Amino acid sequence: MSTDITTDTPTADPAGLPYRPSAAPTARFRHLVAAEWIKFWSLRSTALVLAAGALATLGICVNAARVNADRLAHQPGLPPVPPGGRPALPQMVYDPLGAAYVSPAWALLMIIVAALGASVIFGEYTSGLIRTTFAAVPDRRAVVAAKATVVGAVTLVLGVAVSGGSFGVTQAILRDHHGMSLADPGALRAVTASALLVPLCALIGMAVGALVRHTAGAVVTVIALLLLVPQLFGGEQYRWVVEIGNAMPLTAWDRLILNPDRDYDLGRYPVTITEAWCVYGAWSAVAVAVTVCVVGRRDV
Repeated sequence: MSTDITTDTPTADPAGLPYRPSAAPTARFRHLVAAEWIKFWSLRSTALVLAAGALATLGICVNAARVNADRLAHQPGLPPVPPGGRPALPQMVYDPLGAAYVSPAWALLMIIVAALGASVIFGEYTSGLIRTTFAAVPDRRAVVAAKATVVGAVTLVLGVAVSGGSFGVTQAILRDHHGMSLADPGALRAVTASALLVPLCALIGMAVGALVRHTAGAVVTVIALLLLVPQLFGGEQYRWVVEIGNAMPLTAWDRLILNPDRDYDLGRYPVTITEAWCVYGAWSAVAVAVTVCVVGRRDV
């Protein structure tokens, strides 16, 4: 007794061509960016942290401008020097560009965006979601590129908003005290450098998150790398020590926001404007390369 076994799977289409099962659709880069965009904004705290960082930075800079504007408004003129007397103390010399970019305020924003960039990487590792991500998309370099694209785009918009807003509001407050416009020397450079500093720190944070897959460890490393190391490599006694400090993002930013109309003492081994921009580019490239290499080689 024989049994006739049939199957519902066709072996050929009506035209007589052999049947081939359709391959699973491959994820394109725009699909990866869309997925990373959803994951980036999936936590409500992301928007709150970015908003808090932006408002804190703007608040500190605006307050500094208002305080100095009040001091300048109530500053008396220099009285004449009496015969045989001592000259009065000189009037306060104030750089209006410094009010828009108060170092402690921008240092705070640097840490916030760097910690956020690190969490984009180590957050998936600690939750175990990274296994699902790599199971769906085995190309780890494409995943990292999509993450960097989303983080860089969001923080660039944030940087432009905070930098432009801080400059515009502070200079409006100081309009009666030689407030600057974008047409003044050094103003556009300072706005651009401050705007680009935000995504730069976010990409550095991603690299730190890939190397240190721990919340506290990543935050401490970010603070040490971005704020403490430039302070350690200061002074003017040894040039090689100064050059290491000049290669740090914070030092480059400090140079780019300086007002060229003010006679600042740049020290014996100052970083040039061109070198400062090169520091920006080099740190961005190295940060992305480190993230890609580490994520691609280390186990999940």
